[in-house]
Amino acid sequence: MQELRVNKMRTFLSLFGITIGIFCIIGVLATVDSLERKVQTDIKSLGSNTIYIDKWQYAGGGPDYPWWKFVKRPEPKYEEMRFVKQRCALASNTAFFVSNNVNLSFGDDELTSVNYFGITEEFNKIQTIDIAHGRYLNESDFSRGVPVGVIGYKNAEDLFGNPEKAVGKLVDAGGKKITLIGVIKKQGQSLVGGFDYDLSVIVPYKYFASVYDPKRSSPFIMVQGKENVSSKALADELVGVMRQVRRLSPTDEDNFTCNDVADFSEQVSGFFGQVNAGGWAIAGLSLIVGAFGVANIMFVTVRERTSQIGLKKAIGAKRRTILTEFLLESAFLCVIGGLVGLFLVWVLALGLSAVLPFPIFIAPNIIMLALSICIILGVVSGIIPANIASKMDPVVAIRTK
Repeated sequence: MQELRVNKMRTFLSLFGITIGIFCIIGVLATVDSLERKVQTDIKSLGSNTIYIDKWQYAGGGPDYPWWKFVKRPEPKYEEMRFVKQRCALASNTAFFVSNNVNLSFGDDELTSVNYFGITEEFNKIQTIDIAHGRYLNESDFSRGVPVGVIGYKNAEDLFGNPEKAVGKLVDAGGKKITLIGVIKKQGQSLVGGFDYDLSVIVPYKYFASVYDPKRSSPFIMVQGKENVSSKALADELVGVMRQVRRLSPTDEDNFTCNDVADFSEQVSGFFGQVNAGGWAIAGLSLIVGAFGVANIMFVTVRERTSQIGLKKAIGAKRRTILTEFLLESAFLCVIGGLVGLFLVWVLALGLSAVLPFPIFIAPNIIMLALSICIILGVVSGIIPANIASKMDPVVAIRTK
């Protein structure tokens, strides 16, 4: 610490490269890790171990996506959902989902393009829908197709000011009156699309079907597997059940797709793995520059302390003692630079968390990785100067000025 205080400029220059390198790599890793956590959480919200039966294939996309083939397929039907529920032995919960965009109004206040969802009874067993005020749809609402609904938190806030006031209100949804019986707990913005509950209104499927044509309302079937049943096994069984219900011959091509939520998670992990690799490559250049800077400073330090090294060896200091002394100093320099870099990342995380739709979290394993990199870099940077110092002849070293 005395050496650091005496040679302030030299210390700054030697630490700067390490600080920038650690800032780059930990900043990238923390941001990407936080983003991946958010995306994976949003994907899990689509339903764990769940298959979406739709005419569209969710994976893929791009210029080679055969949309012309999928658009000709028949839409999933409510009756098919009931058939799947009866015939699929590996399924624990099955639901039918339709959606539309409507204008929602109360008095003189109106919201445009509100997500209007029609669902069946087991939907909330696949999805997590927490109610902040009022109650959720009950069995009677579903069976009778009662014109009631639960409203998203943001919609309730925009329409009534206080979301709690929404409960019991009669609102106009697309020209039809429904009674709001509950307010969904605030969910936050999703990065993967899916169900934006904050901006939605959810009604029983039978009521929805009495107002809108399900075939024109982007329908799909959701099937959740039983515990200890893999999504692959569930998808294989569903393919057989759907081919049976649609009476497809062995030579006919599937006119539906069983989209596995687990596939999205694997694709996301692969993508973020590539992003992390890019971050390592960029930060690695900074760390290499920083390592050369520390090595150069250690060469200068050895030269300045040559007479001290000779004196220590003359009174009995062993070679490993001198070696350890300079390696510790080199590692200490890098650790100090790394800690400064971590502090800058923490400041950056606070700033980004305030503007991004997800918090930036510096995981403990990332902090340990940063410190490990600093120690390893310090040892590698200082090994040659320390080795030179440990091999000095004490008589020659003492005479050096």
